[in-house]
Amino acid sequence: MGLAVADALQSEGWQVTVFEADDRIGGMSAMFDFDGLRIERYYHFICKTDAPLLALIEALGLTSRLRWRTTRMGFFYDGAMYEWGRPDALLRFPHLGRREKLRYALHVLRARSMGDWRTLDGVEATEWIRSWVGDHAYELLWRKSFELKFYEYQQSISAAWIATRMRRVALSRKNAFHEQMGYLEGGSEALLDALAARLGARGGSIRLRSPVESVLSGDGRVTGVLSRGKTHTAELVVSTVPLQFVPALAPSLSRQELARVAAIQNIGVVCVKFKLSEQFTPYFWINVNDPRIQVPGIIEYTNLNPIGSHVVYVPYYLPAAHTRWDWDHDTFAADATECLKRMRPEWNPATIEATHVSRYRYAQPICGPGFADKLPSMQTSISGFLMADTSHCYPEDRSISESLRIAEELVRLTGSPR
Repeated sequence: MGLAVADALQSEGWQVTVFEADDRIGGMSAMFDFDGLRIERYYHFICKTDAPLLALIEALGLTSRLRWRTTRMGFFYDGAMYEWGRPDALLRFPHLGRREKLRYALHVLRARSMGDWRTLDGVEATEWIRSWVGDHAYELLWRKSFELKFYEYQQSISAAWIATRMRRVALSRKNAFHEQMGYLEGGSEALLDALAARLGARGGSIRLRSPVESVLSGDGRVTGVLSRGKTHTAELVVSTVPLQFVPALAPSLSRQELARVAAIQNIGVVCVKFKLSEQFTPYFWINVNDPRIQVPGIIEYTNLNPIGSHVVYVPYYLPAAHTRWDWDHDTFAADATECLKRMRPEWNPATIEATHVSRYRYAQPICGPGFADKLPSMQTSISGFLMADTSHCYPEDRSISESLRIAEELVRLTGSPR
């Protein structure tokens, strides 16, 4: 989001400097060396509805690196693996009755054809889902996912957020029987490097390992930032860090703005990645409902992007107050290994070639009913200071494409340089 803002501001005539706290650009889309593989710390995929991302890929001359691939979905339920995500798979699934299967299919079609999402903004998601699929189907297909992703917030999620998430995936299909997802050869790094190169070519700069310590202002107007003990003057500052950091950076925001930021809750994620010598399953993603497994699903990324070896992501979504959040990386890796073993008892952990664990405190905003009206404005009470994070993606889920869309909105609010 920050890089996209910088890129667009340069096009408007601004001289731009990006301050990045990490040792690399990209935020949650940043990549790392995973035992010889360049891969994202947190998995990403492209849907056919991701218009802002597809437009940027074309503008940066990366279209030749865009690949679409038919992917498969699995559902691990009560000790058994089932094909999922296709009409014939739904018909064969033995744990739902005919009427329940029809109601489930109609629910998916309703989400896919949703028009104005605001009709669902104030509706609570679990009740909305139950009204469509019934209590038994909800318990079987949905409850575990809500429980393991949202915990105490599981009955405080907006139906608009769930519906747009369902719609994005449902529309990324070749037909009813073939889901298609996309990826860039070279991963998100190809996009990040191209943005950084264009930024540099236009005279902009990126300062790594340079967290902003304070947003400076006077007489109600921004004057610059403090980073690594040094003042940098500026007439415009755009923050794309998690909103929870903003009150400490800009305490002179209005009381109402600070209260709105404080009201936004987040779920963190700990993501265990395995590099395997053998394919684990033929599925790109697997939803899980099994009492012995405490993750809502796994992603076998190389069933989308064949980068060599086989890479499986096991994401643990956890509130920071949860006792498991304090587990060390070895404990998470051991638990994730046991999860895979329970899904495939015949699987040999000796096929693990490498393991990596990463965590991010503000991974998933809790988008409750009426969330649209609860968001703080991107244009703050400090003239020349704007702020946004993935909360502003609502009603859409966080993604690279949605970050680009929010970047466009931020730039529209800036005006022209003086």
